[in-house]
Amino acid sequence: MARVTVEDCVEKVPNRFDLVLLASHRSRNIAAGSALTIDRDNDKTPVVALRELAEETLDMDELRESLVVGLQRVIFDDDMPDENEEQEPVLALEHGEAKQAEMSEADVLRALQGDRDNDSSSRF
Repeated sequence: MARVTVEDCVEKVPNRFDLVLLASHRSRNIAAGSALTIDRDNDKTPVVALRELAEETLDMDELRESLVVGLQRVIFDDDMPDENEEQEPVLALEHGEAKQAEMSEADVLRALQGDRDNDSSSRF
């Protein structure tokens, strides 16, 4: 296979959105030092990733799983309390001061009108 076209890869991964996600994830893995499953043949990393997908030299389920894990933002911490335990509310700090916990009705209306008018000066 001299050149990889999207059509070659779409036969293996029918959804083009999934194809882009998988190819970019594999390309980042290769750039980070992951072992290649095909010869590089002087190709750049994204082309190698597409060739690997087209030639089905990768375990697609494993690649999808690592993609999902890489995109997850939830970090589990052993020090976090269980969901069943009651917690005291914690106020976020901004410039050393506690943020306002509740907004007045006028503040809410001003913020909503600012959003409607695309004005960010009334945001908190």
